[in-house]
Amino acid sequence: MIDRVAVDGRPAGAGDLGLAAAARYGHFTAMQVRGGRVRGLALHLARLRAANEELFGAGLDEELVLATARHALDGASDASVRVIVAERDGVRVIATAAPPHAWPDTPLSLLPVRYARYLPHIKHLGGFPQAHLARSAPAEGFDDVLFVDADGFVSEASIANLGCFDGERLVWPDAPMLRGITMALLEEGELPSERRPLKVADLVDRPAVFMTNSWGVVPVSQVGDLRIRSDEAALARVRDAYERVPWDVI
Repeated sequence: MIDRVAVDGRPAGAGDLGLAAAARYGHFTAMQVRGGRVRGLALHLARLRAANEELFGAGLDEELVLATARHALDGASDASVRVIVAERDGVRVIATAAPPHAWPDTPLSLLPVRYARYLPHIKHLGGFPQAHLARSAPAEGFDDVLFVDADGFVSEASIANLGCFDGERLVWPDAPMLRGITMALLEEGELPSERRPLKVADLVDRPAVFMTNSWGVVPVSQVGDLRIRSDEAALARVRDAYERVPWDVI
């Protein structure tokens, strides 16, 4: 449930309902705010700037983005915040705040499905296909889906990146996908990191397989009919690396 909405640096009013309903073409970023702070704020802003240049051919007022997010928070110290940039009579900034969210405490299972997002490097609006696939996964006995291409190479999950840790370095799929903020923070962090083509079968012998998004890091215990045994010490190293990422005042 969305608790609060702000538009263009101010609290949303009744006249903004049409804007929110019509915001179909655009892009966004999603973040978890704790204690009025967020991890990777500069990366969130850079994501919005780059997508705005590509989709609208325009720059983006970062102070307006931050002011809009702050109005959506409305003094709340903990929340799930989404900043949306859409076009209606010009480029508009919308921010929503909802209760904070985190991964479950238990490992997740993934159903491989053949699918690729359009313009996968952009976190764009119009996520019906992956949302529908993700909602269909529980009927097959899985928590989420994992996208693979026609040759069986892995890219990403419905709203998360998939990564591995081989005991020495982080390994990410070398595939068209969104570079999530948590993935980026880990890539730029203390553990060596690389990308390489990965198939589902390649995941089985990894000490740790996990998913990342703004909710953090969660282990993966199964992909399709393949069981994955997660080494707790290896997973702890990944989680610890993420936990040491500093928080930025929003």
